Amino acid sequence: MPRPARLLLHCRGTVQGVGFRPFVHRLASQLALAGEVENVAGSVRVDLQGERRALQRFLHRLGRELPGPARLERLQPRWLPPRADGPTGVHIGASAARPLGAGLIAPALVPDLAPCPACRAELADPASRRHRYPFISCSCCGPRYSIATAEPYARAHTTLAAFPLCEDCRREFHDPADRRFHAETIGCQRCGPRLRHLDRSGQPLPGDPIDGAVALLRRGGIVALQGVGGFQLLVDAGSEAAVARLRRRKRRPAKPLALLVADPGAIEPLCCIGPEERRLLHSPQAPIVLLRRRDRAGDASIAGGVAPGSPCLGVMLPASGLHLLLAEAFAGPLVATSGNRSGEQLAIDPAEALERLQQVADGFLVHNRPIARPLDDSLVQVIAGRPSLLRRARGHAPRPLELALPEQRPLIALGGDLKLAPALALEGRVWPAPHMGDAADPRALQRLGAGVRAALAQQAGAVDLACDAHPGYLSHALARQLQQQEAVARLLPVPHHLAHALAVAAEHGLPLPLAALCCDGLGFGPGAGSPLWGGELLHISRSGWRRRGQLLPFPLPGGEQAHREPPRVALGLLQVLGAVPSPAAAGRLLALPEPDVALLLRSLERGLNAPLTSSLGRLFDGVAALLQLSRRNSFEGESALALQAAAERHRPASLRSGASGCPALAAMPVRREGGRVLLDWRPWLGALLDRLAPLAAAGMAPDQPSPARDALAWAFHRDLARGLADLVEAAGPCDGAAAEPAAGRPRPVLLAGGCFQNRLLVEECQQVLTARKAVPHWAEALPAGDGGLALGQLWALAGDLAMTPVEPRSGPSASHVPGHPRSHRLDRDLAPGGGGGRRG
Repeated sequence: MPRPARLLLHCRGTVQGVGFRPFVHRLASQLALAGEVENVAGSVRVDLQGERRALQRFLHRLGRELPGPARLERLQPRWLPPRADGPTGVHIGASAARPLGAGLIAPALVPDLAPCPACRAELADPASRRHRYPFISCSCCGPRYSIATAEPYARAHTTLAAFPLCEDCRREFHDPADRRFHAETIGCQRCGPRLRHLDRSGQPLPGDPIDGAVALLRRGGIVALQGVGGFQLLVDAGSEAAVARLRRRKRRPAKPLALLVADPGAIEPLCCIGPEERRLLHSPQAPIVLLRRRDRAGDASIAGGVAPGSPCLGVMLPASGLHLLLAEAFAGPLVATSGNRSGEQLAIDPAEALERLQQVADGFLVHNRPIARPLDDSLVQVIAGRPSLLRRARGHAPRPLELALPEQRPLIALGGDLKLAPALALEGRVWPAPHMGDAADPRALQRLGAGVRAALAQQAGAVDLACDAHPGYLSHALARQLQQQEAVARLLPVPHHLAHALAVAAEHGLPLPLAALCCDGLGFGPGAGSPLWGGELLHISRSGWRRRGQLLPFPLPGGEQAHREPPRVALGLLQVLGAVPSPAAAGRLLALPEPDVALLLRSLERGLNAPLTSSLGRLFDGVAALLQLSRRNSFEGESALALQAAAERHRPASLRSGASGCPALAAMPVRREGGRVLLDWRPWLGALLDRLAPLAAAGMAPDQPSPARDALAWAFHRDLARGLADLVEAAGPCDGAAAEPAAGRPRPVLLAGGCFQNRLLVEECQQVLTARKAVPHWAEALPAGDGGLALGQLWALAGDLAMTPVEPRSGPSASHVPGHPRSHRLDRDLAPGGGGGRRG
């Protein structure tokens, strides 16, 4: 006798907006089951009844036959007595709407996904009724998070609610045999959103909108395109004049611009595309992928202004049907950059774009499907064969990270001021918010506050909150405000560099104790020693953490101004080296006006407005300035990128020849100072100056290619990696760790902070550390820079770690830099005609 039964499931994971309910409907119908499958807040409720053996087969097949984008967490089935008035058939539904608001952290929603192969085929098929339909989508692809206005996921809870389905679409929507069965974003040319081409004053232009936009692009015009998560600015990537005009109007003088192509073949002659890069390009997330340039001779089809000074080109494939139609019609690489002026939030509404971008764009390609929230494009690179996100946004947000967070109670972290990206931890999972910009933009800060307040309101009871420990951060001030106004049980300010380290530890599930190299541009450092950190070796254990090593500190003449002008940093390095030249010699070396140099040298002599730092990012700036690769940072990390690009130009040639490049320029020795170890960059810098003397005498031009300069840039990366490995070794094991790792268990070392977004540095560190029986770990699922801070802050909350560092009894203070016996006479070494420098 068949035994009837009833099965109740709450399915959690990636189960909304991925065709999960239609899949359950088909599976249950095949097994002659009846009941309901319903989207509810944070999960899908499945309530089925029928023969028990059929229900057991349903459970067995459920996790094995999931649709591609779906992911299912471990199920907890509940067996109940069957209802007497049992349902007939399987009903699909959604519970009542819960308004989403800012929706920075949306556990029930899934990311926006690029067109799947089936939709791309329909788009290109003249016989299809969706031929050239710009907003094509199905159960497995299309907009999701960017159009959601409420939870749970349903058409009525998106900006498509205002578009009633035509008869044909309605038939597909209700047909279990159709691949658009209950596809909430369904539409067609008759009933879906409409595209318009507008001139810069907002007046509609006649003709096909895509053809009109393509014609404008071919004339060198700038098109503002309403994309998936906001407006983008497009120009012909092969036109120097068009790219220069875009940079001037957008106020983005040098930061690399991304490229949009219809197919990787359009860019393959210019870039190296490995198997992992190709997979990322074709992935449903459709991120911008950083691709290494081939030899510069092949760059003729791409304007030099697209990515000046960058070793890579950022390339993406179309993220929507509209992007695909546009890219195919243009039939060449397009610049596709964010639709805003530098420092502003992304425009998402046509009226807003017309107001804010009227003086930037020559035309607008817009539609009437509203965007619910701004979403920038995600950015990824491949390091040592593994993808590493530099910006987590469209295609990835709001998907949770698959981490084994030990804490079950709700936790929220705000991150830092740069690269705003808060995160929520709940029931052992972590939901990072998408990249939002910088707190200096009032709109970004307002959106952060609204999003965190909404997340706090959705939790039952008080929530623990974490933020950056820097008292001057706007996000820190917001956290204090939230503590006073909202249901916050505890506020934990987490030191900046500790959060960087813990983010990497959390992502890779590494237990404490751990050693972490934390290297970035500049950050507030607690405790004794230099207050401006950025090149630190931390030892972290359950009982606390300490700074066991650091980069030898050096002054920043002009303080904040030195962040923007790398030659100032170079002067600070020269002072510590004991090689301060005359104003005339320094001016020639650094391409600075002599009066400016004289003023800076006087401030260094007197110690006025010249704070000390141990920042590795600033060391990159100073070396780039000495190599005449950079005079000004117009964006974060510009000098470091130029230094990396020069090194990348030399590295391929040396690898092809079978050599490891030029021999070591000089070591960066590790010295002990009190209870801390210091990485001393002075001998290396002295050797660099000796190499530069004959180059300067020969008239090394700042803007001209120089193989000798490229080789020195490569030597810096390689010798720095060796020095960092030496620093880790010299510091010894962490508190609580065995003096020698157990056999077969190499010592883990964390590479944390924005400097480790430099692919070349990470790969060099990996080689050196691996050779020394250590295993390096770096950020992959979240950015290594400040965009990943929130995860580390959450880990500090969950682990109840002590935030006050344990300092050594004695060590280098903020005002003390050890002397060095060596002195250079740059007046002689760098004088015209004098070439005889001493070897370091």
